[in-house]
Amino acid sequence: MQLWRDLADVPAGFGPSVVTIGNFDGVHRGHATVLTRLCADARAAGARSVAVTFSPHPLQVHRPDDAPELLTGDEDRLELLAATGLDAVLLLPYTLEFARQTPEEFVRRYLVDGLHARTVVVGRDVRFGWNNTGDLSTMVALGQTYGFAVEVIADVTPQPHADDPAHRRWSSTWVRELLDEGDVAGAAHVLGRAHRLRGTVVHGDARGRELGFPTANLGTDTAGMVPADGVYAGRLRRTRHEDGTPVAPDEADVVLPAAISIGTNPTFDGVERRVEAYVLDRDDLDLYGQQVVLELVERLRPTLRFDGPDAIERLVATMHDDVARARDVLDVEAPAAQDRDAGSAHAAW
Repeated sequence: MQLWRDLADVPAGFGPSVVTIGNFDGVHRGHATVLTRLCADARAAGARSVAVTFSPHPLQVHRPDDAPELLTGDEDRLELLAATGLDAVLLLPYTLEFARQTPEEFVRRYLVDGLHARTVVVGRDVRFGWNNTGDLSTMVALGQTYGFAVEVIADVTPQPHADDPAHRRWSSTWVRELLDEGDVAGAAHVLGRAHRLRGTVVHGDARGRELGFPTANLGTDTAGMVPADGVYAGRLRRTRHEDGTPVAPDEADVVLPAAISIGTNPTFDGVERRVEAYVLDRDDLDLYGQQVVLELVERLRPTLRFDGPDAIERLVATMHDDVARARDVLDVEAPAAQDRDAGSAHAAW
């Protein structure tokens, strides 16, 4: 997939194209269904498939206090868009100056002159141009003026199922609601994949290593919506080395099973919310400075606070249970000879 961040990046003579416009936050199953169909239609017509999207999210520019927490950062969004088969993505910087374009200026500059659109695919609720004054009827009228067809896509909804709300469409809002509840399994159903967080591993307070249960702590650059506090079964995927070079798929220890803690470490009177991952049964990994992706599979429990003289002992026992449950969820075998002595393996959260 080609990535362009400006019209100047679009190759001369590119097109004709089938274009769609959107934020595509999370690239959930509704997005993927539409984009996969768009790619197939473009190939059948001898055209190129292109998605036009924006960074940052327009609401972060216009109403930052009301902007939704984004499900994915740009790196994951582009990776997921590429997986749908698109030929190209035009990722436009969204600024107040950009937003001052009239609907016709936007269409003529980007869709017609820039991408040579043969067909523009939009939803019925499409809004574009200054103050969102462009709508579906505007796009249809501009298509008649500039010679492109407008295809209206219907909302994509799940097949009827006992676990699905009746007639609810796949949406980023639905995913956010589920993550707010800690229901990462439900979120995965809507996303079509495990929800992911991407960040750089930083030094924490070293409590985990001192207690024999080391964790990889994500830094403040973490991208992706952080779900409700709790302990989760998931996977840690190494993506970039400390020097920024990509991790090759055939390297050792690329994808590792993990128990992931999100919260403030209340047993230790923590106040800072953290995301940290313990790679199951491994204490030999040095991940500091590396970029990793955490894939959250299932919530094991909410965050608990343990008080009293036996607080650490009860916390350790609970964490042993968490790790055992994480192994079951992830279908990972326990080590052949596991030391179950509570004094030799203490949890970091």
